[in-house]
Amino acid sequence: MIASLRGRLLSKRPDHLIIEVNGVGYSVIVPFSTLSSLPEESSEVFLFIYTHVREDILQLFGFCSEEEKRTFVTLIGVSGIGPRIALSILSTIPSEIFSGLVHSEDVDALCRVPGLGKKTAQRIILELREKLPALKEKKDILYEDTLSALVNLGYKRNAARDALDKAYIEGAGDIESLLREALKYLT
Repeated sequence: MIASLRGRLLSKRPDHLIIEVNGVGYSVIVPFSTLSSLPEESSEVFLFIYTHVREDILQLFGFCSEEEKRTFVTLIGVSGIGPRIALSILSTIPSEIFSGLVHSEDVDALCRVPGLGKKTAQRIILELREKLPALKEKKDILYEDTLSALVNLGYKRNAARDALDKAYIEGAGDIESLLREALKYLT
């Protein structure tokens, strides 16, 4: 299995790249997020690779980060999701935002991905909700820290929790924005 490639970028096309490593050109399929972050042709590049093997084909999928590769591998583990749909998801939604959409069960946002219908989006949420615990832990810590900050500001725990629940649904990425949003509900 090929796990990563470091070499010279020979060709950059919308549907694939060609990376030359020690005289061998590898065709690598990448999401648009990776494509847009790559340097000009003839520059050296490094990509994390997922090697997809079927009985009739061997394909290389490349990613700039291990997190993006991990999300891709998790996605293709969902029944009915192949590499092309997983790539389409990562091309449309960054991997860190994707995890948030799964945990918030935002079917409509997932349906914005070309080729992804409502039933498939629901299946992704159902199957991946428990498989993406790292983000859930991060959100729990964010929630608890913000709740503690609100209590320290003098708000009653129940009122702070209600406001925080409403603010949490709005979706805030860090403690400051979540705190600001919760304070809007408390005032």
